[in-house]
Amino acid sequence: MSDTAPQIKDDELYRLLREGKIDEFNSRKASGESCDLKYADFRNVDLKGLDAKGLDLSNCYFRMSNLRGVDFSGTRLEGASIHGAQISGVFFPSALDANEILLSLEHGTRMRYKA
Repeated sequence: MSDTAPQIKDDELYRLLREGKIDEFNSRKASGESCDLKYADFRNVDLKGLDAKGLDLSNCYFRMSNLRGVDFSGTRLEGASIHGAQISGVFFPSALDANEILLSLEHGTRMRYKA
């Protein structure tokens, strides 16, 4: 498997997100637990309500995910793809250009930060 392929991770906190247990994830994150979410596969996952502050979600795959209302302003999203995701009310990092977001949403390109 390629290093850049989306991964189903063997991590308890990651599994909470995949199972829709967002409140439990947020609580455990707030208590100091951490996990490696880089390159994670969030295809078709409902992440509404996620506390994404400080997370490194670089190179993640969010195809057809529900990201509505998530504040990603303090999150690393470089290389992530949001093809077909629901993004109403999402707050993206200021380093991401609107065209990068649109290209990723419509064509599945990986988002790149401004130089």
